[in-house]
Amino acid sequence: MMNVEQLHKAQEHFFKTRKTKDLKYRVERLQCLKKVIERREQQVYDALAKDLSKSELESFLTEYQVVLRELKRYIYKISKWSQPKRVRASILNFPSKARRYPEPYGNTLIIAPWNYPFQLALIPLIGAVAAGNTVVLKPSEFSKATSKLLQEIIQEAFEEAHVSVALGDSNMAQQLTTLRWNYIFFTGSSAVGQLIYQAAAKHLTPVTLELGGKNPCVVHESAHIKVTAKRIVWAKFLNAGQTCIAPDYLLVHQSIKDSLIAEIKKQIQEFFGTNVNESTDFPRIIRERHFNTLVDMLDGESLLEGGQHDRSALYIAPTLVDEPSRDSKIMTNEIFGPLLPVITYTTKEDLEQWINSFEKPLAAYCFTRDSKFEMWFINRFTFGGGVINDCIVQFINDRLPFGGVGNSGIGSYHGKKTFEVFSHYKSVVHRGTWIDLPVKYAPYASKLSWVKKLMSWV
Repeated sequence: MMNVEQLHKAQEHFFKTRKTKDLKYRVERLQCLKKVIERREQQVYDALAKDLSKSELESFLTEYQVVLRELKRYIYKISKWSQPKRVRASILNFPSKARRYPEPYGNTLIIAPWNYPFQLALIPLIGAVAAGNTVVLKPSEFSKATSKLLQEIIQEAFEEAHVSVALGDSNMAQQLTTLRWNYIFFTGSSAVGQLIYQAAAKHLTPVTLELGGKNPCVVHESAHIKVTAKRIVWAKFLNAGQTCIAPDYLLVHQSIKDSLIAEIKKQIQEFFGTNVNESTDFPRIIRERHFNTLVDMLDGESLLEGGQHDRSALYIAPTLVDEPSRDSKIMTNEIFGPLLPVITYTTKEDLEQWINSFEKPLAAYCFTRDSKFEMWFINRFTFGGGVINDCIVQFINDRLPFGGVGNSGIGSYHGKKTFEVFSHYKSVVHRGTWIDLPVKYAPYASKLSWVKKLMSWV
């Protein structure tokens, strides 16, 4: 096994062989990756259960099938996406044609998180490989079982100098980011994202940063209470709330707060039973340090539901927090857990005051049957992406690029967009030689009026 510097040099050399430029080679590697993943399906479920106590169905829906579907699409589409793109030529270049040629950046680094450790590692990796790059993948040290499995899968599917996994803690990530890469793709917290950005800036390396934020979820007085409650409970407590696009806090119109809270409590019981800690469908917190942070957020807060926790099992019950203050611990930071603050509002100005007091979020949600209010919400607030009358399902449609804005991220990906992220598009003009108009050549005397007239027609 090569060390970090050796691996980096080996991948630089491998890319220079131009082997990854071969479309057939890229397709074969993705097909091989697909076969390996299909053969290890049960191992994927077992690893995710060990790391996060995810049920097999949740692991299938949110991790395994997402990756498999992406692989199938890429294997089918990569040939088309790799073709030069024709654009309309400028009359000023007559006679000419214009095209954009996609080419790989080169040696890429992907740093993946622990909350969806399988799919958030492999989705960008698939796009990077399809575009013709080499990849070093750094999975999270906190999802140890999945990270080890990822290493085994990658070793089986790729040559080490083409795609490799670097296991280790933050020191490993620091070693990797001191090296010169042609592209860095990072998913994680805003704080770490800033460090990645600083490291990349030393080499003018382009980046995609998929971060997070305080995602608001507005429930208008016109919302369908039962459907709203069911969809919020599903989205918030999926993966025990450890989802970067989960609703972080509710802003509920005061006229429907009581009825909504009652329905949310009912839906929690419908989903997980009367004893949530005994449910096999409710995951656990990733590690003790994060568990302690979440429990600390509840200190001094008024609870509408939940609050029970067990450190030995890293279990925290689905919890509703009633009217926390803006400067409370739970409202100062992104929660990333099964705690849901509930805040009432009466006017649009209340919503503006709350939402605009935070950085631009990765996601925002609005439940309403009032079309005017829906459009006001979309036009009034800036966010990475969102949903009207549901939460987190924007991630499902790979035709919708996924990414943040401002503090919640730089760039976006998903589907074809991921291929484009890892490709540099060279703009090339192809000039004809059968005619050569003299207007651009000196001497320029007496040509100005003629050129002005020509330009006015273009």
